[in-house]
Amino acid sequence: MTSPSERYLAAKQRSEHARTRLGVFEQSLGFDLDPFQSEACRSLESGRGVLVAAPTGAGKTVVGEFAVYLALQRGLKAFYTTPIKALSNQKYSELAATYGSDRVGLLTGDTSINPDADVVVMTTEVLRNMLYSNSETLIDLGYVVMDEVHYLADRFRGAVWEEVIIHLPSDVLVVSLSATVSNAEEFGAWLDTVRGDTDVVVSEHRPVPLWQHVMVGRDIFDLFESDVSFDEAAGEQPGIKERYRVNPELMELARAESRVNQRSHWGGPRGSSRGGRRDSRGGRSGGGHGSGHGGPPITRIQRASRPQVIAQLDRNGLLPAITFIFSRNGCEGAVRQCVESGIWLTDEDERREIARVVDEATQDIPEDDLEVLGFWTWREGLVRGFAAHHAGMLPTFKEVVERLFAAGLVRAVFATETLALGINMPARSVVLEKLDKFNGEAHVDITAGEYTQLTGRAGRRGIDVEGHAVVLWQPGTDPAAVAGLASRRTYPLNSSFRPTYNMSINLMAQFGRERARGILESSFAQFQADRSVVGLAKQVRSREESLAGYEKAMTCHLGDFNEYAALRRQLSDLENTASKTKARNRRSAAAASLENLRPGDIVYLPGGRNAGHAVVLDVDASAREVRPAILTEDKQIRRLSAADLDDALEPVSHIRIPKSFNSRSPKDRRDLSSSLRNALHEHRPPRPAAARANAMHTAGTERQEKAIAELRRKMRAHPCHGCSDREDHARWAERWWKLRRETDNLVGQIRGRTNTIAKTFDRVCDVLARYGYIDPEDPGIHSVTPAGQKLRRIYGEKDLLVALSLEHGAFDDLDPAELACLATALVYQAKREERGLRPKMPSISLESAVDTVIRQWSELTDLEETSRLPLTGEPELGLVWPMYKWVKGKHLQVALNGTELAAGDFVRWAKQVIDLLDQLAKVPDLPAGMRRRFLDAISLVRRGVVAYSNVGD
Repeated sequence: MTSPSERYLAAKQRSEHARTRLGVFEQSLGFDLDPFQSEACRSLESGRGVLVAAPTGAGKTVVGEFAVYLALQRGLKAFYTTPIKALSNQKYSELAATYGSDRVGLLTGDTSINPDADVVVMTTEVLRNMLYSNSETLIDLGYVVMDEVHYLADRFRGAVWEEVIIHLPSDVLVVSLSATVSNAEEFGAWLDTVRGDTDVVVSEHRPVPLWQHVMVGRDIFDLFESDVSFDEAAGEQPGIKERYRVNPELMELARAESRVNQRSHWGGPRGSSRGGRRDSRGGRSGGGHGSGHGGPPITRIQRASRPQVIAQLDRNGLLPAITFIFSRNGCEGAVRQCVESGIWLTDEDERREIARVVDEATQDIPEDDLEVLGFWTWREGLVRGFAAHHAGMLPTFKEVVERLFAAGLVRAVFATETLALGINMPARSVVLEKLDKFNGEAHVDITAGEYTQLTGRAGRRGIDVEGHAVVLWQPGTDPAAVAGLASRRTYPLNSSFRPTYNMSINLMAQFGRERARGILESSFAQFQADRSVVGLAKQVRSREESLAGYEKAMTCHLGDFNEYAALRRQLSDLENTASKTKARNRRSAAAASLENLRPGDIVYLPGGRNAGHAVVLDVDASAREVRPAILTEDKQIRRLSAADLDDALEPVSHIRIPKSFNSRSPKDRRDLSSSLRNALHEHRPPRPAAARANAMHTAGTERQEKAIAELRRKMRAHPCHGCSDREDHARWAERWWKLRRETDNLVGQIRGRTNTIAKTFDRVCDVLARYGYIDPEDPGIHSVTPAGQKLRRIYGEKDLLVALSLEHGAFDDLDPAELACLATALVYQAKREERGLRPKMPSISLESAVDTVIRQWSELTDLEETSRLPLTGEPELGLVWPMYKWVKGKHLQVALNGTELAAGDFVRWAKQVIDLLDQLAKVPDLPAGMRRRFLDAISLVRRGVVAYSNVGD
């Protein structure tokens, strides 16, 4: 029980918090923030960037929304970036509903709504392009939210995220929202290095517990023996390892299935199976499966059909559900199967509401198009409560599915894995048909990270008490392997960053080659390869900024003080060099003179502890360093080295050393010292003068003296020599030179370490130089040629190929319809079985243009192979004829006849064609007539289903 003073203090703290911006924001939400949300928001309020890594559905976006709120409160702009257009549209609708459509804008490449608004939602590529073009929209930008930032691991588009993070102005706070990753701290450390103060907030907790099941036939079993949710299974708490043992019934089922398979292979009896009882969550806690339970021998497990799976989920109260099927055709087929089975998941009122939403959303689509789009089958499925969701669907159809599912009217969605990418479609349950998928080249097992991402959709916050993940039993299923996926959150975030042609030339145009190279050293890819290089690269960038400031401070009204300072520096360096040369020459002469000494020689030592005359006792010329033994006037034995001398030694006299001389005998030393003094008394030789010691000058020293005299003359003749503020300027110049040396040293350290990114950049630059897009002799910002300026405005997988095709006239003789067709060859990615086919082109001019493109591609890939760079993808011609028919005004069904293209796929590729044509129309120094033809081509493509599909991915 708390004391009155404690209650008073708590009340005071609550009152103070309520008056903060975070407190006001939290009151507007209608719910209390979770600890990780509060921590991240406090970081933002204190002016620090933040990385939030938390499970899907945990509420990360609240942190992004607080950043938007802070921006508006402080009179700044906020950008909210997402990886796909559909997610951008969804976020735009949410923010517009909160702040009003007049304050929120949307930019997705082919859609532009209120782009100058205070808050703009956009795809990440749009922001990257803004940064490269120095868009005025960036003025007053205070916050950037990067939703789904873990997408930077994507091998095709992931580099865009890193480009944005690196290039954003340093005063912009970045809010990075990521799914749970196992190396969040590493990623956060990189953000802290390149962006400044960045806090890492990691939450492993799901607000809605997730329970794991396996569906065998029509029966649902708990995956683990005890009641263990995902949070516990993936945790490290003591005792958990013992608690998440795999359900022994499932293990016995696997063994029994294996025995049946063996008997079937060798011949033997078959039996039957019987079910068990379900627990309160729909899982199985017992049963008589397999001979291990005393029942009859098990038969092969009969897999439930998709309608049976949905029906079983419905009976167990596990709908709404998303079933992930790694195939578009599989998703569409699942809906047909459910419709044909006669299942209804909706009541009369729900059916009327679904029909109303569907008919309103599609009222502008011509009836002829509805047929080819499969509208009626799609509508029938929705009315019954079923739907597919995949990238091949018409965007309008996908948007309707998302709306109806979010409203709870559609209860079963069959989706490909793209749905797991941040779209707000949570469900009570998630079903995985298989634990492997086709990645475009081979069937591979899904990773623990992918499993986490997919099953993360299960459990609706504020609606469900718990979520459920159900894996369907397949022949050969290993329950232990399923448990391994369900109990690990191994999802490392690995960079896919590599310098592209467009990226490289934009960097050089803005910063010059050397600074661009340094910026690339700051990438997360390089950070992971060698964390220290990123820190060094940041120091280099910081020093380069300081150097620019020093240059400004030493500006002189009389002339170029940098030039004058260079003369002073050269003079100082040359004087130092001359001094060192003299010293080196003297040391060399001293060492040589030691080798010429003989026992009995009397020498004069001008300074140090051996000052005075001495007699040489022995000289070992065979040693690496000659160090004669000497006896001084005060009877001390010493070893003499070249380091003890300022100049060469010359004998001034000579005495005989008795053969019986013993250096250890005080009497012998005294007698020899007496002989030394007598010789000096009888004939006192003059001490060698410094002028005499330095009389010998080498030819190199004379040249240095002449150079020094010439530099002094030039310095005195320079206009800045007479400046009254000369020494003040000189102090700044001295700082500049010192910092320049330090910076160059850091650059040398970077080059000496792992710098694969920079090496790739150098190879890219070599290719660009070979094609004349940059001047290899000019490392500055003016190195980009007019042809290179065109490349700066072309983005995509085949950026350089597009630029080369434009430069070599591939687009010159084409009309607008042919331009659209040629653009398909530069954006379309055919399925593997379609590749390599070259159809006859619709016109001679288009055939010639395709020849030009393919020739340029062939030469480019030869050069890339030689340069050890990734090869540019081959132009694909499979979309040329469908696009030709479309731009000639043919009906969609006619355009798609004879192809495997789904209508939604055609629309998606058509939008990418529009995007490329728009880029080409904006290329600098383009003839007006060609620009007009590109714009006309866009108009031909943007009609019918393409025109009214305003959402896409």
